[in-house]
Amino acid sequence: MNLNSARVKIEEQELLYKQTGYVSNPVKEEENSVIEADFYQVKPMTIREMVTRKINKSLCFCLGITIAVTFVSYYLAMNYEAKLNKLDNEIVRLNVENQDLQAELDRFKSFNNVDNKIGEFNILQKANKVIEVTALNSTAKELSHPVKTASSNFNWAIGY
Repeated sequence: MNLNSARVKIEEQELLYKQTGYVSNPVKEEENSVIEADFYQVKPMTIREMVTRKINKSLCFCLGITIAVTFVSYYLAMNYEAKLNKLDNEIVRLNVENQDLQAELDRFKSFNNVDNKIGEFNILQKANKVIEVTALNSTAKELSHPVKTASSNFNWAIGY
C-alpha cells in the first residue's frame, strides 16, 4: 500500500499544478524545463589537479624570476664588455705612443753615446790658436782642361 499512496500523491500534485496558473505553482526543473540541453558543468577539482595547478604556478613564477635575472645579467655583461673594449682601445693607443717614445729615447741615447765617446777620445777639440792667411789677389784664374783622346779613355779596360 505504500507504493500506491505515493503514486496517488504524485498524481494529486500534477492535477493541482494543471488546474492552477503558473504564478501560484513554481516550475519543477526535472519535469518542466524550458531549455533542454547538455550544459558544461564545473567539476569539483580533485586533490591531484589542485597540486598540479599549484606546482605549475610556482614553476611559472620561478621561470619569470629566472628570465628577469637573465636580462639583468645580460645587461651587466654587455656594460662590462663595452668598458673592456674601451680599455682595450686605450691600451692599444698607449702602446703605440709608448713605441714612438721608445724610438725617440733610443735616438737620444745614441746621440748621447756618440757625444760620450767623442768626449772620451777627445776627437773634436777646440783650436788653441787661430791662423790667419792672407788671400791671393788673383782675380782671373785659368782653368786648364786636359785633352782626352780615345785611347786614354779605354786604358782601364785592358786586361778584361
